[in-house]
Amino acid sequence: MTAPTQQTRPAFPVGSLVTARGRDWVVLPGSDTDFLVLRPLAGGDDDVAGVFIDEGVTHATFTTPNPDDLGDDRSARLLRDALRIGFRASGGPFRSLAGLAVDPRPYQLVPLLLALRQETTRLLIADDVGIGKTVEASLVAAELLAQGSARRLTVLCPPSLAEQWQTELQAKFGIQAEPVLPGTVRRLERGLEYGQSIFERYPFTIVSTDYIKSDMRRDDFLRAAPELVIVDEAHACVSDETGAGGRGRTQRYRLLKDLATDAERHLILVTATPHSGKEETFRNLIGLLDPSLRDTNLAAEAGRRRLAAHLVQRRRADIRDYLGADTKFPSDRATDERTYQLSPAYRGLLDDVLAYVQGQITDRSGSRVQQRVRWWSALSLLRSLASSPAAAAATLATRAASAGAASEQAADTAGAAGVLDLVDDDALDTADAVPGALFDDESAMSDSDAARLHELRRRALAIAEEPDAKQRTAHDTKLALVATTVQRLLKDGFHPIVFCRFIPTAHYLANHLASAFPKAVVEVVTGELPPEDRAARVRDLANRAGATNKILVATDCLSEGVNLQHDFQAVVHYDLAWNPTRHEQREGRVDRFGQPRDVVRAVTLYGSDNVIDRIVMDVLIRKHEAIRRDLGISVPVPDTSDQVLTALMDGVMKRGSTYVQETLDIGLPAEAQQLEFDWQSTAEAERRSRSRYAHHTIRPEEVRREVEAMRSALGSPDNVAGFVATALQECGGILTNEPYGFTVEAVGLPVGLRDALGNPTKPLAFHRDLPAPRGAAVLARTDTASASVARYVLDAALDSALPTAARPARRCGVIVTNAVTTATVLLLTRVRANLTLPGRYGPHAQVAEEARPLAFTGTPANPHWLEADEVEALLAAQPDRNLSADIARNIMKGVLGAMPAITSHLDRFAHELAESLRDAHVRVRTAARGDRAGALGIRGLTVEPQLPVDVLGVYLYRPAAHP
Repeated sequence: MTAPTQQTRPAFPVGSLVTARGRDWVVLPGSDTDFLVLRPLAGGDDDVAGVFIDEGVTHATFTTPNPDDLGDDRSARLLRDALRIGFRASGGPFRSLAGLAVDPRPYQLVPLLLALRQETTRLLIADDVGIGKTVEASLVAAELLAQGSARRLTVLCPPSLAEQWQTELQAKFGIQAEPVLPGTVRRLERGLEYGQSIFERYPFTIVSTDYIKSDMRRDDFLRAAPELVIVDEAHACVSDETGAGGRGRTQRYRLLKDLATDAERHLILVTATPHSGKEETFRNLIGLLDPSLRDTNLAAEAGRRRLAAHLVQRRRADIRDYLGADTKFPSDRATDERTYQLSPAYRGLLDDVLAYVQGQITDRSGSRVQQRVRWWSALSLLRSLASSPAAAAATLATRAASAGAASEQAADTAGAAGVLDLVDDDALDTADAVPGALFDDESAMSDSDAARLHELRRRALAIAEEPDAKQRTAHDTKLALVATTVQRLLKDGFHPIVFCRFIPTAHYLANHLASAFPKAVVEVVTGELPPEDRAARVRDLANRAGATNKILVATDCLSEGVNLQHDFQAVVHYDLAWNPTRHEQREGRVDRFGQPRDVVRAVTLYGSDNVIDRIVMDVLIRKHEAIRRDLGISVPVPDTSDQVLTALMDGVMKRGSTYVQETLDIGLPAEAQQLEFDWQSTAEAERRSRSRYAHHTIRPEEVRREVEAMRSALGSPDNVAGFVATALQECGGILTNEPYGFTVEAVGLPVGLRDALGNPTKPLAFHRDLPAPRGAAVLARTDTASASVARYVLDAALDSALPTAARPARRCGVIVTNAVTTATVLLLTRVRANLTLPGRYGPHAQVAEEARPLAFTGTPANPHWLEADEVEALLAAQPDRNLSADIARNIMKGVLGAMPAITSHLDRFAHELAESLRDAHVRVRTAARGDRAGALGIRGLTVEPQLPVDVLGVYLYRPAAHP
């Protein structure tokens, strides 16, 4: 690449240090010959400003340390750590990590490394529930954007997850994304030019998959779709060739297929359940990554290797101690079953409902379609009554979802979706409505049928609307049981989420719990609310000041994808889900990374004398739990489960009021056993599949190398913890050690530092690691409080206007120690480099900067440089005796006066560091492509050091035996 001529080279290249408006700045990408984009020295993204060159911009360098600015051994360590912790454009092969507000754990770098080895990223992130797939996918996206491989991003997700994605992208990755939902589209369209698409106007968007999949919107999206797309809950966007899952799933799959047709589009698929038991659906899913995978023999080694190049799939056990980093998931999920027996009043109502149901399903009048509608209506009524009298009353007044079906298949599809919990995850927003039991208009019913329904509804309402709470729980013993269960959880310090199936049950239950626990805050969230209002209601409950007891009542609209682990620690299944995957999804809201509790609780309530509940418990729930504990993951129930369940329920309904059984000998035990066999076979196939597709493409030693390089440049968690504690103490803070870390009283801190920490009025808690309570700081470089401490220390050290006593770190010093046998000079340097990456849209210029401590013996003109481990040992050296300030000052004058002789050596070091940075970029991109493909991927990659090297600190370590 030909270097620009002197005439065309910008006066202030990217990475230059300039002085403007009375302060020092670093020139950022986006600057030109007339206008500079600047970041203040040690400033953040919020401080970036634009300045015209004719405003008096001049070149600047760090001033030489003043011999009067003497410090001790801690000064060197504080300044070094403040430098690297405060960097937002560090060296290394990842361009985005230093600027993120999230500290990725080692296992989360695996998808990123895999993505960088592909010319066009096609990735399926299928890690287990709660591992952090959102962070992993966002890390890949942030890096592709930072490197210039993409300019625009869209996240396709269920509408209920849009706000969560928006918050994650903004808070952790600095990506301001606009949600594209039915409620936001009109506002977004008002700012468009003629013929312009939302996706052309707004580079970063979060789009409801169901909104954009429709035929009237998909064409505009496909025309203007970004070159980088993340698809969350991808399993719900793929169908088989039969169109199973309905028209909506087929539309979503068609949309994704069309997006994937563009071979240059980056596509990241995210799901915890890539293989739902349907091989063809799984094949279609991986076919989006590479069409040839659709028909590849995955049993062969070559096929497995091809898939492994695109797939990341791990259980918690695989990553809990990955590379020695302890990732804190709850160590256990304490599950419990609590039973109740129906009261005489409720049993009498159920007996009469069953008698009515028996008559309906044995009625052979009408067409086959009408008979199937009556069957599903009857089962809907039984399920609602098992939930609550409120749900039963509503069901008895609602027309069945299957009513009006044109065929038996249509009637069965509509009925099963509403009763057997077979709706797609993205349809959970509306799945909590009562299914309805009226199979025809009341005017078309016989007088006897209409009268019986009215009487059943009256009796259900009498229980649901009983004004006396004691009398109500006497009739509804399930309601009494949930109250004692919640009371026990609250007493043990747990905030529970109580999940139920239907909207009327949720309100019925919430009203009772609010009455039973007047000092607690009870909130209810159902599909009646739009997704953004649900999230706001949960957030308000979590932030409710002074509330020590919090209870959230929710339907399954909150069971998938929503993170509730920060504020809730227990789940109560008030209603059994007839699809056991729903149970796992409910419990997964609290049992995930970021949960402060070591043990979470899950309590399942069911009727011991209700054979309907017992069928679901014995045939589905317990089997699912046993397989989950054995395998360590949730395995979806086989497709035949709905057939077995409906057959068993049919047996119950045909027996009428003789439903109470001591065993499940109610017909079709062989089919139930076959279901268990099929399920176990599916689990074994999943076990083999995970072993077969285990992620060996990225070896742990490769990840370890990049983690060590990252921590060397940016600081390890231990470095951050030690730095923050020392800096706060040096600034006058009063620290109190705690089991989780420490607290600091901010009263004695300098005003500038107190402001940066948000002026806390009570002790600010610093936790060593996540999870941490809301409002607490974390001892990580990406944490706002930790970064604020680093910035203050660096600014204070470089601000010559500050009194010497106000600087926690000093730029020079003489340390007398037995750790050295000869005089050794330590230099704290900052090396900046201009990095040009070959991007899809042309060369992409960036700044890379690293803080490097260097040390030498001998003279500055003829130095002998220490190895990196020797430098680290020097930084840890402790003083053995003091030296008078006058003597130390005179010594430092001599050392600093000789520093110009070291310049040529530092220049050579800067060139070596630039070359190593280039090698690191080459390494992560070529390891899996081979030399030829790798060479194509890095053509045009250049790294040039910005000279001179900045020397921020100079420290002389003198032997204690020295006279």
